[in-house]
Parts: sequence; C-alpha cells; structure tokens
Amino acid sequence: MNVEYKNNHFTLHQIKDGIYAALSKPGGGAVANAGFVDLGDGVVVFDTFNTQQASKALRDAAEKITNQRVTCVVNSHYHGDHIRGNQTFKDTTIISSGVTLEKMIEIHPPRIEKQKADIEGLAQYIESLEKRIDESGEFTLQEQVNFLYEVKRSLPDLELTLPNETFKEEKTLQGTKRSARLFTLGGGHSFCDTMLYLPEEKVIFTGDLVFVQCHPTFFDETDPRKWMDILQKVMELEIETVIPGHGDLGTKGDIDTMIHYLSHLLSIQHQGSAEIPPLYKNWPSSEVYFQNLKSLKNKKGVPLYD
Repeated sequence: MNVEYKNNHFTLHQIKDGIYAALSKPGGGAVANAGFVDLGDGVVVFDTFNTQQASKALRDAAEKITNQRVTCVVNSHYHGDHIRGNQTFKDTTIISSGVTLEKMIEIHPPRIEKQKADIEGLAQYIESLEKRIDESGEFTLQEQVNFLYEVKRSLPDLELTLPNETFKEEKTLQGTKRSARLFTLGGGHSFCDTMLYLPEEKVIFTGDLVFVQCHPTFFDETDPRKWMDILQKVMELEIETVIPGHGDLGTKGDIDTMIHYLSHLLSIQHQGSAEIPPLYKNWPSSEVYFQNLKSLKNKKGVPLYD
C-alpha cells in the first residue's frame, strides 16, 4: 500500500503494520531502495541512500509515521548508494558486517576526496548534458542531470560516517513488538552482503542480492556463482515480500528469477555474441546485460558517482 509522503527521492510503501519500503525515484538522491521497521521500542532503518538529502527525508518519514525514534541503522554492503546517507544517523547504532566496514574504510575516503576536489568538473559535466538536451532534445538525459545535481548538492557537506557496530554472521534485533534477523551468507554481489529478515511477517530486505524487473549490476568483486548459492539458501526461508536493492517490490519468485538470470549469464559467457532472452528483454537499461557479460571476462571498476 502506497503511503503519502512528498519528496523527490523515494516512494513509500507499507508492507505490513510497522514495515515500510522506500523505493528510489529516478533522478532523485536515493538511487537504491531502503526501508524501515518499527520494532516497538525503536525503529531500524535498512540502508541510507546515496545522499544526505534523501536520507534526511527517510529519517523524517520513519519517525513521523512510526512515532518512534530511529535507534538502529543497517548497511547491507559498502556501495555508496546504500551508505552515503549514514551521516543523517550518526547519533544511532549503525551496524554492518565486519567485511563491509573494512571495505568502507578502504574504498570510500579517496573516492569522496576525489569527488569533493572536482565539484567544478561535475558542474561542467552537468552543463554539457543540459546543452545536449537543449540542442538535440535528448530528454532521456534529464533524469541523469537531476541525479547529478543531487550528487553535486550533497558533496560539500558529505561526511563518511562508518558503522559503529559490526557482526560476523548473524544478529537478532529484538524489540517489544517484533524481532528481526540480521544475517549474511558471505559475498555475491559485493564482498559481503547483509539481509534483514522478519520471519513472522515473511518479509526480507535483500539489498543488492535481488534486483526486481531490472538488470543487476556487476562489480570487480561480484561472484555470480556465490551469488546464486546465497540466493538458493534464501529460497529455503518463508518469504512473501522481497524489498530488493533496486526495482519494484517483489516476491519469492523474483529471487528465483535472479538465480536464473545469473545462471543464464554463466552459461553463455564464452559465446561470441548474445541476445537478451525474452524474459529480460523489456527490463530497462538493456546495455547493463551486455556489460555484465563483458565483466565476466574483464571485470570493470565501480563508477565514480554511485
């Protein structure tokens, strides 16, 4: 059920009483999906978006709707579109796996420093895109321009805010109203991928282990075989609703679709050419499919602005 909460970054959906998904809007400052859960004596937020302005809207929504204070934040993995909004929650407990914390410390400081040093370059790039829109009518670029404006707006005050608590494999978040199971089965999409599972409500926040009706993104560390193994174990859980890292709300069937997608790419990775199968043909950003195939042979670095 959609919940009315006006902002430029996400749409809010009530999954069950006290459980909400925040699905990113194209061109906003969120980029990835997030959500929050009312535990009864506090609220846990799952992932914090790509910018402070998006994460501030998320915290505002969570505390107004639940009438509870956010007490805990979970970072599913180290990628920027899931953790760069952490500074909005610096007064709370921020939890990640130990591996995710290590990678945040290793990777983000030089990337953020580089971006802050080149705000003028980003401004010029935005200007060049706007000129292309004016001259050629390529209005499909407008969402990219809007997104880059959000990045530019966030950079001057952006502070890398690290998790202040880590776990190894599993942790229970116990509240007066419900409990949530925080767990990782290792890395598949990233070096380490964490999920949040609500067993009584049969709801799972998967981070980027699941993309719904859109092509998943591969990175240097992505291991499709381990990714498939993880998802096959997740399929053993009782699940009715999946809040993915990207895309619309899903079901257990979307986890199965993800497994088949990864299996398909692995099966054709040595072929000279390929066409997108009908099942994935209508998914947006078809170029990502071919990038994923290429990355199985030649891993690409992460994009500068994620």
